Amino acid sequence: MKLIDNVNNRLIDDLKKRISKGSRLHIAGASFSIYAYEALKKELNQIEELQFIFSSPTFIEENLKKDTRQFYIPHIYNEADLCGGDFELRLKNQLNQRAIARECADWVKNRVVFKSNKNRTPINGLIYIEGNDKNEYAYSGLNSFTTSDLGLTQRKGFPTLIQQTEYPNSRAYLDWFKQIWDNNDDLTDVSHKVRDYFENAFKDNSPEFVYFVTLFNIFNEFLDDLSLDHLPNDKVGFKESIVWSKLYNFQQDAVIGAINKLEKYNGCILADSVGLGKTFSALGVIKYYEMRNKDVLVLCPKKLEANWNTYRHNDKNNILSGDRFRYDVLFHTDLSRDKGESNGRNLEAVNWGNYGLVVIDESHNFRNNSTVVGKENRYQKLLRKIIQEGIQTKVLMLSATPVNNRFNDLRNQLALAYEGNSNTINDRLNTTKGIDQVFSQAQKAFNIWCKMETAQRTTEKLLDMLDFDFFEILDSLTIARSRKHITNYYDTTAIGKFPKRNKPVSIESPLTNDNSIGYAYIAEQLGFLNLSVYTPLNYVLPSKIEHYETLYDKTVKEGKGARLKQRDREQNLQILMRINLLKRIESSVHSFRITLTGIIQQVENALKSLEQNNFDGQYEGIQKYINDENFDWETEWGEEENIIGKKVKIHLADIDKTKWQEDLSADLSLLNDLLNRTNPIKKENDTKLQELKKRLDEKISHPLNSDNKKAIIFTAFADTANYLYKELSLYIKEKFGLNTALVTGSQRFCSEKKIPTDLNAILSCFSPISKSKAQIYPNIEETIDLLIATDCISEGQNLQDCDYLINYDIHWNPVRIIQRFGRIDRIGSINENITLVNFWPDVTLDAYINLKQRVENRMLIANMASTGDDNVLNQEEKEMEYRKIQLQKLKEEVIDLEDLREGVSITDLGLNDYRVDLSNLFKIYKETTNIPDGLHAVVPSSENLPEGAIFILKNVNENVNIDKLNRLHPYYLVYIKNDGELLFKHIESKKILDLMRLACNGKGVVLDELCRKIASETNDYCKMDQYSTLLKQSIYSILQTEEEKSVLSLFKSGGTISGKNKFKGIEDFKLITFLIVR
Repeated sequence: MKLIDNVNNRLIDDLKKRISKGSRLHIAGASFSIYAYEALKKELNQIEELQFIFSSPTFIEENLKKDTRQFYIPHIYNEADLCGGDFELRLKNQLNQRAIARECADWVKNRVVFKSNKNRTPINGLIYIEGNDKNEYAYSGLNSFTTSDLGLTQRKGFPTLIQQTEYPNSRAYLDWFKQIWDNNDDLTDVSHKVRDYFENAFKDNSPEFVYFVTLFNIFNEFLDDLSLDHLPNDKVGFKESIVWSKLYNFQQDAVIGAINKLEKYNGCILADSVGLGKTFSALGVIKYYEMRNKDVLVLCPKKLEANWNTYRHNDKNNILSGDRFRYDVLFHTDLSRDKGESNGRNLEAVNWGNYGLVVIDESHNFRNNSTVVGKENRYQKLLRKIIQEGIQTKVLMLSATPVNNRFNDLRNQLALAYEGNSNTINDRLNTTKGIDQVFSQAQKAFNIWCKMETAQRTTEKLLDMLDFDFFEILDSLTIARSRKHITNYYDTTAIGKFPKRNKPVSIESPLTNDNSIGYAYIAEQLGFLNLSVYTPLNYVLPSKIEHYETLYDKTVKEGKGARLKQRDREQNLQILMRINLLKRIESSVHSFRITLTGIIQQVENALKSLEQNNFDGQYEGIQKYINDENFDWETEWGEEENIIGKKVKIHLADIDKTKWQEDLSADLSLLNDLLNRTNPIKKENDTKLQELKKRLDEKISHPLNSDNKKAIIFTAFADTANYLYKELSLYIKEKFGLNTALVTGSQRFCSEKKIPTDLNAILSCFSPISKSKAQIYPNIEETIDLLIATDCISEGQNLQDCDYLINYDIHWNPVRIIQRFGRIDRIGSINENITLVNFWPDVTLDAYINLKQRVENRMLIANMASTGDDNVLNQEEKEMEYRKIQLQKLKEEVIDLEDLREGVSITDLGLNDYRVDLSNLFKIYKETTNIPDGLHAVVPSSENLPEGAIFILKNVNENVNIDKLNRLHPYYLVYIKNDGELLFKHIESKKILDLMRLACNGKGVVLDELCRKIASETNDYCKMDQYSTLLKQSIYSILQTEEEKSVLSLFKSGGTISGKNKFKGIEDFKLITFLIVR
């Protein structure tokens, strides 16, 4: 008897001595490895036969399966050991697996029989050499037939002790083995399965199959969701619906992903880019829930009612009438009403709590959750009436801009999904911190980032500062794809091309031809205005202040003592009026004059009240209705009443009349001066108007796309729109015989009397193809070629028959510009190219920026949780002032944010597409049980895919990713070029997956020519030194990055990861798959 510990003496050395020509081997072990075969190749090639028993069930379908039985993979780890187990990583990572597997497969075919134990009771490990002339040896106390059992590679865990027994005592072991070998009740022959397994390791694979294996490894937990609980059940039949057949591939992916998120988390924000058909994707989701007998409510802005009502009625223009949609449609504003009628419904009778699904269109309108005590706002009514009361409600939110300038905007919308109770969602999310804490930290990080120097303020910096939990939440609850993402990573044959965006036309127009007054002068004068007519409480005598505070101040949050002071609200109104005046002059002299006249009248009335000396009289403050179309209210400023309050009444006896009179008089003379200077500017010398006419003449006379004379003019103000309609409609009719229409919030006009003036008719006559005019209005032959509109149609309308969009005023909020341009920048456009024309004030960019400081920092965050290409105003050169770059960009091109690497968008972060790919590919490649690790495919290089290799590695040290530095842990992806340069590190795994998808998806056959090339270069995969070197460099890059990260964590709040579990080196990784890019 002899003891072997694989330290002082090794099993392999003993076996090499004892195995001779003609020997018969009998082995029982948990696994068999090709690397153990390679180590003993010379000896094993001489033996007569090998009988091998897998000591625990391997290659056997077990009876104990998960609920979703078809996705269970029995003993994937045992079977993976055939091509190298966890303890053989260093050997395996030499990338010669294919060559060894081929040799081993030939040997196995001729000399080895494999059987597997069916019972769950394991058999003891044994190697028995049955030689000639009683040269027989038994080796017991081992586990498997691998290089670590042979003593070639270091074994983790407990020490090894193997007992060698010689003849005749060894015979008892052989008898025991034979007894088991002949027991067909408990053993089953698996030789053919093992041979298949080896063939997989050395046959060439299609790129799509390797992509599938990669996704299967990384996202296989998603297959658990394929049970009825979390993913749509095809048996419901929603894929036979008309709406499903009308969806493009990327929209179908969004439907599947959204249903998954709704089932798992009760909520989802679909934040696809403007023009990607969110309405249709939502209809796909609605159809699924209707087929599951859920009642569905759509809440949309009133102006979008036609978008949703169309698909409910049995009308000629309803292309989905066969689906018989039965969802209800109500409007955002209905939540503020308790009675009355809306969309044909009696609001008192609506059973708000009985909806199984609520779809909120333009959900960014529900981002404010601040309120006055004792009074519910619209957001809280939605939460209480629809979501918390009655049956459980799932919430699907649609918005291209879910975030404006605060991360709370996004959190408040997500809160609808978990009924306002964050504990509900915290249990379901795979995050270390609660959702409220994650958002609070994200906001802090963003605030710090905003204050950084322009050169430092990059996306990478912000990404680094944000917690990975934040991205985890985005990935769990949102779906957002940009146009660029769709065109790069989807087969767009069915979709057709998006129109090409021409370079924007920038027109810097002075106010008047003779330069008698300019924009800069007016802007400067507005800075001197007190606008004290809006702040009467500032002039209340000190002794009376408390009295008015009691009357008008309001408590906001109970118990927290926060109060809304009426004086603050008056000051807000004062600032907003000044901003509005600046916006109005930027829009048109006509609009500016109307506002000036209104303010002058208000100041004169206030002075008149003071001059009457009626001490018993009252002064009534000015009630501003900010919803008025001629006041450009931004929804993110908050609830109107909280910001500017209601009208106040003040006894004149309580006011410091002298002081107020002085300030009012100063304003009056300044306002009159501005009015007198702008009055002479009539249409003839209104430079901007004349320039507009010139541009329209040119567009109509020389269309950019064949015979397309259509143009849209957007303005922020109804007064400007009316002015333009008055000046252009007759001009265009007389000169070109074309019709013009006007659409504002309260007015609809058309220069052709035969066209009805309801919104749908006007828009259908303007964009007849996209709006299916022939079906809805077959009797109207007239069309409209020029549409003048305010932002009341800047959301949710498909007007892609048009190819020319003019911003008559550059809106201060870039989101509006995105929304406006999105009307024509859409899939399904008939135009080859589209053009954006922007009118700018004639001032230097520096001066312009100073005037517009209030938009500082808004630009980027709008993209943070929306899609990248939505930011039309953008930034590039780091040395220039941040804002200046953004505005300059707008003059140069309509740009996708992703191209700049200056902004962050969740298109860089969401992983939904891969999960959907996996569920689709799973239907094709069902058999996943015999897939070895280390498979590869060869794909052709291209502009986006330089020559090199993409490695997908798995870290076997499960505890390493303590600080969640890698979202895909324990999987690490690296793209390295042939010259050793890292194209993408492992922390950019999403980009690598995107490229893999691009290279592999849809390529279901082996690319033979490329494979032959690689085979000849590597001597049929025996000499893989080049790729082994690249693999080592890739692993070292991971170790290095993790090292750097752990040092950086010394300076982060929340402690350090330095000194915690670390990778030991190459043996801590196993290779799952790799792509050779050739």
